[in-house]
Amino acid sequence: MTGPRAGKAAILRTLLEKGVLAPGCYDGLSAALVQAHGFQAAYVTGGSIAYSRLGRPDIGLVSMSEVAETIALIADRVEIPLIVDADTGFGNALNVMRTVRTFERAGATAIQLEDQQMPKRCGHLAGKSLVSCEEMVGKLKAALDTREDALIVARTDAIAVEGFDAALERAEAYVEAGADILFVEAPPSDEAMKQLCAQFDGRAVLLANMVEGGSTPIRPAQELYALGYRLVIFPGAFARTVVQAANDMLAVLKRDGTTEKYWDRMVDLKGINDAIGTGELIEHGKRYSPEMASFATLLTDGDA
Repeated sequence: MTGPRAGKAAILRTLLEKGVLAPGCYDGLSAALVQAHGFQAAYVTGGSIAYSRLGRPDIGLVSMSEVAETIALIADRVEIPLIVDADTGFGNALNVMRTVRTFERAGATAIQLEDQQMPKRCGHLAGKSLVSCEEMVGKLKAALDTREDALIVARTDAIAVEGFDAALERAEAYVEAGADILFVEAPPSDEAMKQLCAQFDGRAVLLANMVEGGSTPIRPAQELYALGYRLVIFPGAFARTVVQAANDMLAVLKRDGTTEKYWDRMVDLKGINDAIGTGELIEHGKRYSPEMASFATLLTDGDA
């Protein structure tokens, strides 16, 4: 891989030395807002892609091509590194190889693989099942052999299925296989997080997954960095906020027949255009198309 995308893995590696807080995103707008608020990376969450594109839960319904299309749209909109949830790799080791190639071409800076069986489900839902440790190690090696530049994130869901000690054993095997980042899903307590960080201190870049209402205690990023984590994700916070805000607005509209009493919690037409960079894009387009000048006038007049 060549060009600007290839350098983002090196940027992410450098950022991880001190710690990275990556909000979840699932489309161009959510990613643009994450970048606008100064975050240095974003986490492209499979769960929120399922919520937003399908209106369905994170139970393995989203396809590899749907995630790849989402990555490409986001990468076209923002410059920050993208850590991408690739679920199980969408199959066996051969599927993993295709997934890694496809996602890296689409713009993924880091690619996360997990040891669940297909169809997978959210790491904080019950009823999961796992592939063998040996199979997962093979899939990780296939990913590492295939990637050109992207970091590989190894996730184990073993705590909920096999217990904490078994999860640590799997984590050891995944680090030995060469994973760049280690993600032990759903430690149930501060003590478990401390033990995990102590065991892998200096040997692995650790990821902490903060899920509102999930199994793991929610802690601020700085506290997690102090424990030893170097990547902290809040994957579903954006989507959960959208659901709450949208429900509130729709209730007002249903009751009143107008959104007027919700305006203090909305951006207006100018606000949405500012957020999506309309003015900047129109100015850029005017370099190539005289028609853009008239469109810019309409935008200024509030008719666009």
